[in-house]
Amino acid sequence: MRCPHCGNFDDKVIESRTLANGEAIRRRRECSDCGYRFTSYERIEDKPFMVIKRDGRREPFDREKIERGVQRALEKRPISQMSIEQLVNEIEDAAAIKGKGTHEIVSDVIGDLVLEKLGSIDKVAYIRFASVYRHFEGIEEFIKEIQNMGGNS
Repeated sequence: MRCPHCGNFDDKVIESRTLANGEAIRRRRECSDCGYRFTSYERIEDKPFMVIKRDGRREPFDREKIERGVQRALEKRPISQMSIEQLVNEIEDAAAIKGKGTHEIVSDVIGDLVLEKLGSIDKVAYIRFASVYRHFEGIEEFIKEIQNMGGNS
């Protein structure tokens, strides 16, 4: 690997660490020529996982998009960042399992996964996310959703 500091191609690996449940390897390297230390990442090249939108368009799966939605729903709620990270990991894993055969998943399935996970940790965040995801336009829809939640608790 080429040193980003001096351009030399001779380095040694100091440390390797598995990341993302075995999906990637992080390697700390040291240039044999100048001693500069840098990090490289190794991932399996795979077919892109695609999301089928409501209008039929396809776009690459974006974990960060899910994370932003979950963060917004949980804003000012007593949920730790570690719990949010775990929740997003679970959603990503469940989506990958559901779309395994075709490398595609319908966006509504992802939305339902998010709602299911949010409902299990924070009811307020569930309602916040549902109101955007299901395009609530009036108080009646909030009331109906809250009543539906009452039967699931």
